[in-house]
Amino acid sequence: MQITLHSARVAILAGVSALALAACSPSAAQKGEGHSPAEVGVVVVTPAPVTLTMELAGRTSAYLVAEVRPQVSGIVTQRLFEEGAIVREGQSLYQIDPATYQASLSSANAGLAQARANLNAARLKADRYTELVAINAISRQDNDDAQAAFQSASAAVSAQSAAVQQARISVDQSKVLAPISGRIGKSTVTPGALVTASQAAPLATIQRLDRIYVDVTQSASDMLDLRRQLASGDLGATQARVRLTLEDGTVYPLPGTLEFSDVTVNQSTGSVALRAVFPNPDGLLLPGMYVRATLTTGVKSDGILVPQAAVSRAPNGDATVYVVSDQNVPAQRVINVGQTIGDSWLVSAGLQAGDRVVVDGLQRIRPGGGPVKPVVVETAMVASAGGGATSAER
Repeated sequence: MQITLHSARVAILAGVSALALAACSPSAAQKGEGHSPAEVGVVVVTPAPVTLTMELAGRTSAYLVAEVRPQVSGIVTQRLFEEGAIVREGQSLYQIDPATYQASLSSANAGLAQARANLNAARLKADRYTELVAINAISRQDNDDAQAAFQSASAAVSAQSAAVQQARISVDQSKVLAPISGRIGKSTVTPGALVTASQAAPLATIQRLDRIYVDVTQSASDMLDLRRQLASGDLGATQARVRLTLEDGTVYPLPGTLEFSDVTVNQSTGSVALRAVFPNPDGLLLPGMYVRATLTTGVKSDGILVPQAAVSRAPNGDATVYVVSDQNVPAQRVINVGQTIGDSWLVSAGLQAGDRVVVDGLQRIRPGGGPVKPVVVETAMVASAGGGATSAER
């Protein structure tokens, strides 16, 4: 009897344990109910006008450059400017000893006075002979000689007047004047130095810096591609505005304009020279500075931008993104990307308006892993959160 009661107790305890285990172990159906879809951040593709730019490296150069050289020879007696100062066109810079040129001018003036006196005498004689030959008081030959002498004296006056003008020019050129307005550099001579009219070395150099050139180069292939896009209507033409970034990374506050592009391609580099001009009222830009010029090349009316954080590279090098379908199933898609615009890629093919591109939570997507829960995020939030994730793809 005691054995039977003990066996019954063991059976009851075993049944209770089995029920407890059954309650603790979820069924196969319950296992599936405990997992919710992974949440991913998406942006909705919305075509919009995109201003296309191109960044090129270049150097600055002065808007005008004039090397000051003497036009007469002599000893420099004075330097009439301060090195590094602003000079005006026509301002006196150097004084060359004018003594010999003033003497030549005086001699030329004396010669001119003598020639005029001879001309006056020849004129009187020619007039008198004209009256005498009319009444046959003299021979025609004597009259012809008098008229020829008068013309010769007139020519001598003209020649002597030119000599006076030449001597006066030499006197004026003994004072070296600024050919343009601008900032003058250091002087290569001091008072007492001998200078010559044919010397190769300039006395000083003047540069106009209130406007300044920026010379950059663009590859011929990029130029041809840009012209093709403009001709096909893919891009809308814009005014050729240029922005500058200085060597220390600061942005120059004043915009410039593209002046011209060269008409030949450099055979060694395959590039074309471009020149832009910038206002420089404060003299911040100096000749020879290294800068980066950002040129506005056009406007794409229906451009599609995708954050760089959303783009990855396939093993074959193709750019890919994950697009969430209407059933919230993510699928990888190959796209064509062009240039970068800020923190985004400009997509030329592979996406269309309304597509939902995954920009956050890519690590939660598994091939064949089922639906996800898309959450629309702002593009600015994507840039701040993942802007540095694509440095290897640039």
